[in-house]
Amino acid sequence: MINLDITAKTENLDKVIGFVDEQLESVDCPMKIQMQIDVAVEEIFVNIANYAYGSHEGPATVRVEVDSEKKIVDITFIDNGIPYDPLAKEDPDITLDAEQREIGGLGIFMVKQTMDDVKYEYRDGHNILTLKKNLKG
Repeated sequence: MINLDITAKTENLDKVIGFVDEQLESVDCPMKIQMQIDVAVEEIFVNIANYAYGSHEGPATVRVEVDSEKKIVDITFIDNGIPYDPLAKEDPDITLDAEQREIGGLGIFMVKQTMDDVKYEYRDGHNILTLKKNLKG
């Protein structure tokens, strides 16, 4: 397990993606899976940067834990911003035209579709969101 402690601002997205990719490349993650993970990481980190602390900046921790034997990665995002469970919102109805759908929710829906498991908890003043992905291509 390795952590990156960083200020939650969109300007730091490249550092976060680079950090995650470095861990994935160390276990020869297939490129297709790495790209799916990168999109999910971007969605989650940008949401934290834009919404967790209102108009202020705050800290975020990105934790990557790779089980190289089972070829599974857990990526956990931790912030102490406003409590918010992105999994509580109902999935958008993607059968509707874009004009008919409510705004928002498509990004987290995409994360839930591409990751093998997504969990949220609020504990000790922290939002904790964990993405799990099987790295077997």
